[in-house]
Amino acid sequence: MLEQLKNQKKLVVGTKQALRAVKEDRVQTLFIAKDAEKYVTRNVEEEAKARNVQIVYAESMKKLGKACGINIGAATAAILK
Repeated sequence: MLEQLKNQKKLVVGTKQALRAVKEDRVQTLFIAKDAEKYVTRNVEEEAKARNVQIVYAESMKKLGKACGINIGAATAAILK
């Protein structure tokens, strides 16, 4: 599932941008790193569940960041509709 992130044209990386996109009902799939701090991801995860957005849990922030094509870890990423 993470493989599809790199080639996405409509992608946001980071919790703040992902939360904004979820609230605007623009997210198709939300990715959350399992090793991310819960206080960082809690709001976006709850909002996504409330809006029935598909959530995929990535093994680590490092792997999620790499899948997004960045050289640092990412707590969350989202594929937009």
